[in-house]
Amino acid sequence: MSRKVPDGWTTYKLEDLAYLVKDRCKKEDKNKLKTDMVSAEFIFRKGDILFKRIGPKKQGVIISKSDGLCTNDTWIIRSKDKINQDFLFYLLKSKRFINLCISGITGAVIPRADWYFISKSTWAIPVNKNEQHAIVSVLSSLDDKIDLLHRENKTLTKILDTCYKLYFTAKQTEKKQTVPLSDIAEIITGKIAPIEEYSKKEGKIINIASVRDFNNSKIYITDTKEHITQEAVDKMHYTIAPANTVLFVYQMSPGKVALTACPMVTKKAIAQLRIKNNTYINPEYLYLYLKNLNYDAFIVSQTTITAINKSKIGDIPIVIPDKETMDKFTEQVVPLFTKVKTNNYTIQTLERLRDALLPALMSGKIRVV
Repeated sequence: MSRKVPDGWTTYKLEDLAYLVKDRCKKEDKNKLKTDMVSAEFIFRKGDILFKRIGPKKQGVIISKSDGLCTNDTWIIRSKDKINQDFLFYLLKSKRFINLCISGITGAVIPRADWYFISKSTWAIPVNKNEQHAIVSVLSSLDDKIDLLHRENKTLTKILDTCYKLYFTAKQTEKKQTVPLSDIAEIITGKIAPIEEYSKKEGKIINIASVRDFNNSKIYITDTKEHITQEAVDKMHYTIAPANTVLFVYQMSPGKVALTACPMVTKKAIAQLRIKNNTYINPEYLYLYLKNLNYDAFIVSQTTITAINKSKIGDIPIVIPDKETMDKFTEQVVPLFTKVKTNNYTIQTLERLRDALLPALMSGKIRVV
């Protein structure tokens, strides 16, 4: 049964609202954009909607912020007269669009989404473009704030790296010593639970950090892709890492580090590094030290993956500065770390709000003027 179309809205096929751009790039385009991208076939413009049609489940819809080049595996999408380009952007960010792309995949060797199939789908939109603009205004204001916080965190990360180098690289003092990591931190390696434990929804839910969470972390891991129940944690004898624990990847992407923003457990390939009470070293220093360390001497090949032998993690040398220098460094950087963590939580809250509002606004369940 089809859902009722809101008053003032009309249903169209996607092909009546949008079209694919096929502007062939020329040699002068490559020269102008300063690229030697051999496989580039098409040129897109600032404001075009881009969507990579290979593996659509993993790809996002974006609006280009500048001119650029792409291959035939990326759709360049523009709006027709009936719809605002930004409104079309949010329409294509919906789960329904992604699901349509997945259901219409063609090609056995390299699966690709099929525009012809998707273009026949029907979409209800406001006829009045003022309402389209009002909806875009709500969603874009959230996206703008999210983008601002991401850029602020990027700047803060650069400042922290600079502070670390200023204190401990550019101005090294003689008042330092080198000790193995095991002298200053308890090392607890993670484990794998049966996959069925991840799908349980009842009971208290605990974050479980995996290697892929490090790719999305901005210093801190605030949330994880997978979760596990307290019952499973007890059953598998997981050790929960408290907030502000350094997490260290020793397999698959050895040398990646992050801090926990909240208590969580860790999967295999990740070690919890818990600072011991008999040292004045803090997690923030250890995070920056390990982030900037060269691991070439520790990494070995294990069949198809590279890794640091977990029995050797404790042998990683840690340079310990004098307490006076450490205290000055801590006083300057801890507020910056706190700001990054606060921004991460704000981003998470705003993203959840945007993701909740998106389907409601784009379907007319919530009306704005």
